[in-house]
Amino acid sequence: MAKGKKKSSESKGRKITLKMAKNALKLTVDGKRRLDLSNMEITTFPKCILKLCDVDELDLSRNMLKKIPDIIDSFVNLRWLDLHSNQLEQLPEAIGRLPKLHSLNLCNNLLTTYGIPYELGLLRNLRSLNLGMNRIETLPPSLAALKELRHLGLFNNLLMGVPQWLHSLPNLQTLNVKSNPICSDEPQKLDPIRRVECLYLVREGCLCSECLQKCKEERGKVDSRISKGLVQRRSILAGLITPNSVAQDDKAVCR
Repeated sequence: MAKGKKKSSESKGRKITLKMAKNALKLTVDGKRRLDLSNMEITTFPKCILKLCDVDELDLSRNMLKKIPDIIDSFVNLRWLDLHSNQLEQLPEAIGRLPKLHSLNLCNNLLTTYGIPYELGLLRNLRSLNLGMNRIETLPPSLAALKELRHLGLFNNLLMGVPQWLHSLPNLQTLNVKSNPICSDEPQKLDPIRRVECLYLVREGCLCSECLQKCKEERGKVDSRISKGLVQRRSILAGLITPNSVAQDDKAVCR
């Protein structure tokens, strides 16, 4: 019975209290208040943080959240929201009621096209949107209204093509569509847009078996290149004549 209770308690995840949340408040270099609850094994959105809804930045990344409630629109001052590396399948419509939001990170979740609400296009001040490492097959047309968008991450999804309206976003500077099954015969018109890659640190437990295997293979390749470089460097150094050896030869000649 005791073991059963322990297992049930673990499935509920870590409970965040208001005191814990207050201790997690930080001040950014530009004087903004950030509530950092990342990597704390949270499975449900902690309602106690509504007491701190005046923060400028909210970090709930690297947890086990499956749902973001509609009360997210209480954080009216949010300019930065990080939800990467959770288990989100759908976003609430209330996400579009964050008028000051500049950056939204949704990377490494379980989002599909149907999980992205139309209201996301109402974030008219949004400059950075990361939707990489999800299950998105097509982009919702409402995203065409994000005229202030500068950076868009769509890497590692299921996109078969890039919509034409994406090229019409007036301020888009960087676009990452790497690792998508985009048709090769589709004309690419992304030359003016610089493609970039992003790096995210996640726990091995957050990765599926396939992704974990790929990471191990890539790590093995890097280790192999490093070891080869060290061998080559040692062989070069071994062939060099040291200053001491030259001095000894000169001394022998003088004798």
